[in-house]
Amino acid sequence: MQKTFEVTATAYNSLAYQTSSNPNITAFGDSLIPGKRYIAVSRDLLDSGLIHNTEVKIEGFDSTFLVKDKMNRRWKKRIDLYMGIDVEKAKIWGKKKVNISYCISVKDTIN
Repeated sequence: MQKTFEVTATAYNSLAYQTSSNPNITAFGDSLIPGKRYIAVSRDLLDSGLIHNTEVKIEGFDSTFLVKDKMNRRWKKRIDLYMGIDVEKAKIWGKKKVNISYCISVKDTIN
């Protein structure tokens, strides 16, 4: 089943002042690799089926992103695009509203 949401999209970098003392490790325990297409999601979106390693299509991009991180609990309906260590690129992206789409698996309850 495909789901679509409008979210606020910002960008982040793997730098200690933006994340934690170990900026290359996500809240899920994955290692971030600069150049890969990853996103962090607000925790309310996790409850909507946008879970770890879900492929996400983001309006305006040709390829998909993988959910690899989760954001602080204070954020709602929000994603953060991973931009390696390119702070300028993240600043240029800024903050914008985008539509995201992803598929969630439907659990079959018939034995």
